Amino acid sequence: MGHDHTHAHSHVHDPQEKRRQLNRLSRAIGHLQHVKRLVENDADCSEVLIQIAAVRSALNGLGKEIINEHITHCIAHAIEEGDSEAIEDFQDAIQKYL
Repeated sequence: MGHDHTHAHSHVHDPQEKRRQLNRLSRAIGHLQHVKRLVENDADCSEVLIQIAAVRSALNGLGKEIINEHITHCIAHAIEEGDSEAIEDFQDAIQKYL
């Protein structure tokens, strides 16, 4: 049974936090483009794997930031508002993320 995501959960993010997350995402995208060039140029497979691990680590760090920010702001607000659907949606998202 899926959620339609049309409930009135207010979703306001701290602009400074959002900018920091977008910067981290941009760096990860740039790093991933570098990995693509390594593969295109037949780079050493060990180097490619090390760089993939670095990108994955950067994305995991970003995921942790997003989880923490969401709990601090959105979930705290959802609890105050009694918005159980927003809480269930986030629990589903964490299950998929993990």
